[in-house]
Amino acid sequence: MGREAAAALDFEAVETAVRRQALRFAARVVEQRLNADHSDFTGARQACSCGRPARYVDRRAKPFQSVLGELRLERAYYYCAACQRGFCPRDRQLGMEDTPLSPAVTRMIGTVGASVSFQEGRELMWELAGVEVSAKQVERTAEGLGAEVAEDERRAVEAAREEPLPPTLYLGLDGTGIPMRAEELRGRAGKQPDGSAQTREVKVCALWSAESRDAEGLPRRDEGSVSYSAAIETAACRDTASQVAEFTQRVEREAMRRGFGQASRQVVIGDGAPWIWNIAEGLFPNALQIVDRYHVKEHLSQVAKALYGSAAAAPRWAQRRHQELDSGRWRSLTAALARHAARSPEARHCLQYLQRNRHRMHYPEFHAQSLCTSSGVLEAGCKVVVGSRLKRSGMHWTVRGSNAIIALRCYKLSGRFEDFWERRAHRLAG
Repeated sequence: MGREAAAALDFEAVETAVRRQALRFAARVVEQRLNADHSDFTGARQACSCGRPARYVDRRAKPFQSVLGELRLERAYYYCAACQRGFCPRDRQLGMEDTPLSPAVTRMIGTVGASVSFQEGRELMWELAGVEVSAKQVERTAEGLGAEVAEDERRAVEAAREEPLPPTLYLGLDGTGIPMRAEELRGRAGKQPDGSAQTREVKVCALWSAESRDAEGLPRRDEGSVSYSAAIETAACRDTASQVAEFTQRVEREAMRRGFGQASRQVVIGDGAPWIWNIAEGLFPNALQIVDRYHVKEHLSQVAKALYGSAAAAPRWAQRRHQELDSGRWRSLTAALARHAARSPEARHCLQYLQRNRHRMHYPEFHAQSLCTSSGVLEAGCKVVVGSRLKRSGMHWTVRGSNAIIALRCYKLSGRFEDFWERRAHRLAG
């Protein structure tokens, strides 16, 4: 090839065309190999899942979407007269029972569906892998896989794998709202002017360690130590209920997986919401409770804005209160709020918030023990697990769909998807 010919070459078009041809050839090879194998025929009768015998009918073809392209596979077909159901043993062997997608395509869809919108996922599948699926197919498959992950999370409560456990483990609890479809909000009270709701709260549980130190010697989250579990679930439970609330059970499972109860020092961090401390006291009565310092400062800044608006006095007032909080000058801090409590609801509510959580705000003492008091893990968790995927413009979710995608994201972000996929493959293979 001469220099001029190479310069005129559309190399991208060449690579794409060659890749497409290579995949097409590979697809035909795999298709022919599988169709030549009739070992899925095991006789005139085969046991149905209902326990009754199903009779062999014939070999039937069905198109499947694979990463190589479409495959037309012929399989032995059995029919059970007792339950009036037909099945193909090979579909189960290949992990394609009740789906037109190969396992590799299903896995790809799980990845894109957990990361971006279903339409963007469809486009990525085509652009990066040359696999053509519809946005609806991405939605159904990703949510179906997420439902499997959610069920796996309830079953897979294996012992902690961290050996040895870090001296201190942190458990953070928080919540963030996501937009829901109208039918999911009927009868629910909310913050709209008419008292209705537009969102439902996703509750997030995060676990991490922080033995690392930054340049100033302050504790920093250890790389790769954070794990997440989250869902739209209730943390409230009636006193007469025989079981604890759903989200409380979720927190307990995650704590068991990480060995939280076996750590020498256990710390629960939250924004001060009562449901957080109810869970902490019920499950981990010996854990140290800390109100996330970031949230406290946010409350104080909101009071400053309510008192002084956009005037220059607002940031100065807030900065002084932040310094008092950090240094443990409690009397000065509460006195500054008390001076405005009679005329300012924001100041009054903030003062009540501080007094209610005072024993969880001994920040100088916590710092002396090298403890995290405002790690940002919770804030990041709500944004990374929930916000960046489920709070985008125009999105409105069902509880079922959102919980499925959240479960998928939590497994991906916590490094648990590979183990889940292996368990799934064994289960599907029977």
